[in-house]
Amino acid sequence: MSNEGVDEAGWDVEPGDENAPLVEAVGRLAKLCREEAGMRVAEFARAVGYGEDMIRKIERGARIPRVEFLERADEVLNAGGHLKAFKEDMRRARYPQKVRELAQLEGRAVELQLYGNHNIHGLLQTPEYARALLQTWRPRLSDDELERAVAARVARQSIFERVPAPELSFVQEQVTLERPVGGTMTLRRQLERLLEVAQLPNVEFQVMPTSCADHPGTGGRIQMLKFGDGTALGRTDDEFGGRPVSDPRHLRVLELRYGIIRAQALTPRESLAFIEQALGRL
Repeated sequence: MSNEGVDEAGWDVEPGDENAPLVEAVGRLAKLCREEAGMRVAEFARAVGYGEDMIRKIERGARIPRVEFLERADEVLNAGGHLKAFKEDMRRARYPQKVRELAQLEGRAVELQLYGNHNIHGLLQTPEYARALLQTWRPRLSDDELERAVAARVARQSIFERVPAPELSFVQEQVTLERPVGGTMTLRRQLERLLEVAQLPNVEFQVMPTSCADHPGTGGRIQMLKFGDGTALGRTDDEFGGRPVSDPRHLRVLELRYGIIRAQALTPRESLAFIEQALGRL
């Protein structure tokens, strides 16, 4: 059996993870179902296609099982859907805690205003682009950490399927659409994805031309999330220590900057044309 199959069973639980008790409970349930089915660890491991060590880790709550593992285990053990019932819980639990917190905030937001000056925003990234981008991090992520990060980033994109849909405004610097992260084909698929998203009725996508040299986004990214109760949360790279802020005075600074950036960028129609032209050059 290859190590690749074993690695795909799940991810290790991070120290201090708030979901650890739930992961442990699912592990105990899996062990109980296995014992009631009269199967030893080795026999069960062969039946589901994973290593014995991985099964033991899952049963003691040290490893977050993947959805595919729960589905297969439920079938092999005739668990009657009891293991599959935890699929969504384990899908959320496997993402790094910081990403879960961000996804929860994005899930509550009714309006998002996002300016990116270095990379295409995570909500817009294809899996291939995200993987190539994350591979540039130093120190390098392990294969396990990389796949976990890619899966978490892609999962956040369920925001495009929310009902009612939030209002989304993206402004991307021209260079982020031209840097061939992952190579030409990865960039091509990424630009095609941008075209799809930019045409959604609740999305406005704009490109900031490199020729515009005097806009207030030169200090870094800007992110604004507005919630249904009238509160908001924002952050930028070069102000407030880079930390999220909710003070109305700080939010007004970010809104002022984002408003100017949005006004100086290409219109949504011009931005779509820019992407199409960029695709034609690849």
